[in-house]
Amino acid sequence: MNAVRLPVEATRPVASQSALGECVSRTVRRYLADLGDADCGEGLHALVIHEVEGPLLREVLAFHDGNQSRAAVALGINRATLRKKLAAHGLL
Repeated sequence: MNAVRLPVEATRPVASQSALGECVSRTVRRYLADLGDADCGEGLHALVIHEVEGPLLREVLAFHDGNQSRAAVALGINRATLRKKLAAHGLL
């Protein structure tokens, strides 16, 4: 495995980092520590996107009272893409 180790400073929260960014950093750091040298399988990027996208879609859709058009605008995607993603996550 060709792991790249970041300097200790890079693993600390950045003062300008958003609360969401800080949460993602902390969670990924914990996941990697738990994973150790084991293989992630599908790849860390795909895993994080899959894990984050479902709750993101669910929350934005709920915030907009189920209105897919408004949710799609808020997400910056078109409604057809939103529907495809909702179906992929079993949210339709």
